[in-house]
Amino acid sequence: MIFQIYAVIIILILAFLLAAIKILREYERGVVFLLGRFWKVKGPGLIIIIPIIQQMVRVDLRTIVLDVPTQDVISRDNVSVKVNAVVYFRVLDPEKAIIQVEDFMVATSQLAQTTLRSVLGQHELDEMLSERERLNDDIRAILDQQTDAWGIKVSNVEIKHVDLDDSMIRAIARQAEAERVRRAKIIHAEGEQQAAEKLVEAAKSLAEQPESIQLRYLQTLTEIAGDKSHTLVFPLPMDLLGTVIPKKQTSDD
Repeated sequence: MIFQIYAVIIILILAFLLAAIKILREYERGVVFLLGRFWKVKGPGLIIIIPIIQQMVRVDLRTIVLDVPTQDVISRDNVSVKVNAVVYFRVLDPEKAIIQVEDFMVATSQLAQTTLRSVLGQHELDEMLSERERLNDDIRAILDQQTDAWGIKVSNVEIKHVDLDDSMIRAIARQAEAERVRRAKIIHAEGEQQAAEKLVEAAKSLAEQPESIQLRYLQTLTEIAGDKSHTLVFPLPMDLLGTVIPKKQTSDD
């Protein structure tokens, strides 16, 4: 009988020690409550908790990767898209994370979803596709400000996918093709304009020096004569005869 009493006492002592001794890892902290009231944040290492009188809640201080579920977003130009993202955050103040909000993981997830829809809904589809870095920073800043009261620091937000339906993808492809055609026409027109300006400048330069026109004419004949497979008939410019006829009349006189 006495042996049984001792055995029960030993079991109770062991159970008490197991309930009282807590070991927290380097990245963990324990928020300790004394008779229901906040007492202190303890850890890491060996922690002694008085059972029944004290309670402890573990908090992980490592960066948490939160996957934001796909959200239906209507852009400012009335385009329906599906967007998902990922949020990186960590707990800086374990006391606030436990006391100020019931479940900081759920609260941060819900806040990230609503913020994602709110921010992206203020931008057009082109901005969602081409300016993700700026949108990521805007969402991160809003989340970080809202979660500061919970002792949470949002370090980064990344939009992963912006999914469109097939009809919108085809419309964007047609728009891109039209944009490429427009740019090609503009480049061609600019080239024609520059060529015309150069031709005008060349014409003015040749008009100031008539001899240049004759030299250019002779150079063209030389280039054409290089091809011996064709017979060419060309008129003799009067400008060339003008330098010969006056001399002949002078000799007759």
